Amino acid sequence: MSDEGHEMNQGGGVLKYILIGVAAVYVVASLFLMFDMRGRIGALEQKQQAAESAQKDLGQKLHATNATVRESVEALGSKVGMTQEELAKRTAELRRQQQAAEQRLTAEQQQTKQAVSQVSGDVVVVKSELGGAKSDITATKTDLEATKAKLERAIGDLGVQSGLIARTHDELEILKHKGDRNYYEFTLKKGASPQPISTVSLQLKKADRKKGKFTMNVLADDRTIEKKDRTMNEPLQFYTGRERGLFEVVVYKVDKDTVTGYLSTPK
Repeated sequence: MSDEGHEMNQGGGVLKYILIGVAAVYVVASLFLMFDMRGRIGALEQKQQAAESAQKDLGQKLHATNATVRESVEALGSKVGMTQEELAKRTAELRRQQQAAEQRLTAEQQQTKQAVSQVSGDVVVVKSELGGAKSDITATKTDLEATKAKLERAIGDLGVQSGLIARTHDELEILKHKGDRNYYEFTLKKGASPQPISTVSLQLKKADRKKGKFTMNVLADDRTIEKKDRTMNEPLQFYTGRERGLFEVVVYKVDKDTVTGYLSTPK
């Protein structure tokens, strides 16, 4: 009995130690869990404080933003009010300018109408004048054709076939335009000094209006050639110059103590 009792005492001691160990483990575990929970709770509290602080800052920023927005809206409203006032003034100015432009345009249109009417009248006058000018030109062409038909050739006093002979100033102008020879018109007076014409000189010695005759001296190449008792429209021919070109003098008008005609020289 004593041995069984002793074993039982030993077994009870072991169980006791086991229970103590388990209790110790539980206590340690409980303490660990308590410290861990406290740490988590502290962290959550810090997060909550941070969140509250951030929320507070956000509220302050939002308030500041609202204040800025209000100021901007007020400033914009003031600016819009000024713009509307300026716009009204500008609109009135534009209307005034438009009315002035319309008045100027109306005046210019009236002036243009008057100018057009005047130009139309001028055009009518010009057309009438052109019609008269055309008639004059036609008549002149007819006269020229008739004058050309009257131009004739003649044998000169040297027996040389002359070119076309002009019997008037108008016929002489036609010969000038033909351009075959050079023509120099002249009027000589009786008793005057020799008159230079081209490369020669001419001097009237006598003029008989009734008979249409005259006497003339031709000074060429340092010599004097007398053309005595010649008649109107008779080519007076002579050779002069280094190339001995044929010169011709034609008198188509004989008056008292004066003659009128022309000198014809080669080109």
